[in-house]
Amino acid sequence: MFISSIDNKNIPVDRNAIVESDITDLSINGPYLEIEGYASVKDIKTYAEDRTRKSLLLVPNLDIEKLQKDNENLQDTDPMEILEMHTITIALDNCKYGELKNVDPFITEDMDLLDGFKGVINLSAMHNGKPLQAGEYDCFIKLEQMAAEEDTTKYEKIIPLSNVKTFFKSDLLTTKLEYFSAKKVQKYNLLISFNTYTKTLNLKNSLLQSYDPRNMPDNEETKEHRLVKAFKRRFFRLFYMLFCLFPIKSKKVVFASDSRSELDGNFYFVYEELHRRNMDLDILFLFNERINNKKTITDLLKMAYHFATSKIILLDDFYPLIYPLKIRPNAELIQIWHAAGAFKTFGYSRIGRPGGPSPHSKNHRNYTKAVVSSEGVRKNYSEGFGISLDKVVPTGVPRADIFSDEEYKAYVRNRLFDKYPHLKEKKVILFAPTFRGNGQASAHYPFETLNLKQLYEQLHEEYVFLFKIHPFVKNNLTIPYEYADFFYDFSEYREINDLLLVTDILITDYSSVCFEFALLNRPMLFFGFDVEKYIQDRDFYYNFFEFIPGPLLKTTDEMIYAIKNEEFEMHKIKPFVDYFFDDTLGKASRNVVDQLILPGLENKPEVIDKEKVILPPPVSRIELFERSMQKNEEEEE
Repeated sequence: MFISSIDNKNIPVDRNAIVESDITDLSINGPYLEIEGYASVKDIKTYAEDRTRKSLLLVPNLDIEKLQKDNENLQDTDPMEILEMHTITIALDNCKYGELKNVDPFITEDMDLLDGFKGVINLSAMHNGKPLQAGEYDCFIKLEQMAAEEDTTKYEKIIPLSNVKTFFKSDLLTTKLEYFSAKKVQKYNLLISFNTYTKTLNLKNSLLQSYDPRNMPDNEETKEHRLVKAFKRRFFRLFYMLFCLFPIKSKKVVFASDSRSELDGNFYFVYEELHRRNMDLDILFLFNERINNKKTITDLLKMAYHFATSKIILLDDFYPLIYPLKIRPNAELIQIWHAAGAFKTFGYSRIGRPGGPSPHSKNHRNYTKAVVSSEGVRKNYSEGFGISLDKVVPTGVPRADIFSDEEYKAYVRNRLFDKYPHLKEKKVILFAPTFRGNGQASAHYPFETLNLKQLYEQLHEEYVFLFKIHPFVKNNLTIPYEYADFFYDFSEYREINDLLLVTDILITDYSSVCFEFALLNRPMLFFGFDVEKYIQDRDFYYNFFEFIPGPLLKTTDEMIYAIKNEEFEMHKIKPFVDYFFDDTLGKASRNVVDQLILPGLENKPEVIDKEKVILPPPVSRIELFERSMQKNEEEEE
C-alpha cells in the first residue's frame, strides 16, 4: 500500500516551528460550518498536495477525572491521550493561496502555494450521519507540513482560530441541528461563540428534543398493536379465500387505492376513457386516504369480497394488504403506477440497501400486469416489482394525457394567475425536490443547502421562487419575512402537474417530476448537492450524470449562475421525452383500456352478467381542477 510521506511514522516531528496562519472567511449556514484560511511553516514553500495537510479539530470540554472514575480502563491513561481519543478530526481541502477570499491580491509570488485550506462541514452528519454530540467543543486548525525536499522532518502545529470574531455580527451565533430516522428524531440547539480563555472558536451543542416519531399523536391515531394488525391480516386473507368460492363477476372492475380519497390521478383518466366508450361495466371504488388508516372488520369484509369476485382490480400505488393474496385464474391485478419513467431504484432493485425490501417479501409480486411509460423502462419495473418482463406493458402514463389537452392547460394557467397574480408578474421558478431518508418515517429535506439570502438578492427582481416539498417531509420550511415577496411555499398545493403549467424553470433533484415537466419543453436544473451519497445509498437505473436533461448543480452559486446565464441544456429534453414516453403522448389512457382492460375482460368469466350497466360520467377535467382549488383554499384557511 502507498503511504504518503506526510503519514510516515518513522520520520522526525517538529512541533516548535513558527507558523504563519489566518482565517480568511467563516460562516454558518444552517448546520454547515464553512471555513477557509491559510496555514504554513514560515519560509517553507509547498506546492505538492501530498506534502501538506490541514485539519479542523473539535476538542471536547471533558471531565477527565469523571471519565477515569467511571471507566476502569481509563484510570491509568494519560489525560492528554483521553482528550485526543475524543477529539474529532475533519480533513480540510488544500487550495492555493490565491483562491482564498480576503487575501492580499498583490502578493503574486505566493498565489500558487498550497498554503490555503477550505472546508464545508455538515455538523448534522458528524457521526455516521448523526449530528455533533451534545457538549462543548473548542475548534483548532492542525497543520502538518513536510520540510524541504532534502529534509525529512515533518512539522506539526495546533493553531487556534483567534481572529474569528471579525466574522461575527454579534457575540453569539445560533443554529439548529436535526436528525431524522424511522425510530428517532433529534433536534439540537448549537451556540457558536469565541472562547476568551482558549482564544478560539467555541461550539456548544445542546439536545432540545429526542423522541420516537412512531409514538407521536398523529401516528397514535392510526397505530394498532401488532397482534391486532396480525389478526386483521389473517381475518382478511381467510375471508378472501372463502369469497373465492363465489363466482367471478365478469363486468366487475375495482379501482383500489390506499393513498387517495377520490377519483383523480391515473385512475381519473382511465375511468374517463371507459366512460367515453360507454362500456358495460360494474365499477367500484375502494379508496383509503392514508395507507396507515385503521380498517374496521366491516371494511376488511367488504374489501375481501370485492377483491375475490372482481374480474379486474386496478391499483395506482403501494397496497400492502393485497400482496399476500393469490389472484384467481381469469382475474387480473393491474398496477397503474403513479410515477412516470424510471429514475432512482425502487422495490426489489434495492434489496440489501437501507430501506430496501426483504428478498422474501411478497410486495408487488402478484401483479398480473403493470403499466409503464415506455419500452425503455420495462426491464426496470420488472426488476423493481419482482415480476416477469412479459407482464410489464408500455402503454404510457394516463395522467400525462393532460399535457396534450390545450384547452385544459390554458384554463389552468389563467385560473392560477387569477388566484396568484404574483405568479404572472414575474418568471416562476419551482423548487420540487424529493425527500431524504429511508422512507416516510424518516423523511426530511435539508433546507439549509439553499442560501435564501443569496437567491433573493440575485433573482427577486425577475423571478418568484415556489417551494413544492414532498408530502412525506417532516421538518418545516421557514421563509424569512424579508423575502416573502420572492419565496412562496406551495407544498400544500395538491396537484403538482397544475403548478408545472405555470412554471418557467423547474429545479429538482432525484424526483420523477422531471418526466412530466419535460413534456412542456421548458428548462430544468438538477440540484444534486449530495449526488455521490445518493448514488451510494439509493442508486439509479441510469448513469445519473448522463441521464438528466439539464445541468447538475451542487451549490446555490451554481444555481444562480445557470439561471442568469440561461445554461439549461435544452437540447437534451427531446431525446429524454422520446425515450421515456415513446409514442404514447395523449394516448396512454386509450392504450391502458385497449391493451390491458379489454383483454382482461375477454378472458372466459365464471358468470356472465346480463344487465347492462350505465357508468356515471366523471366530472370534467376542469371541474376536477376546480375541486382541487377549492380544497387548497379550505386548507389555506
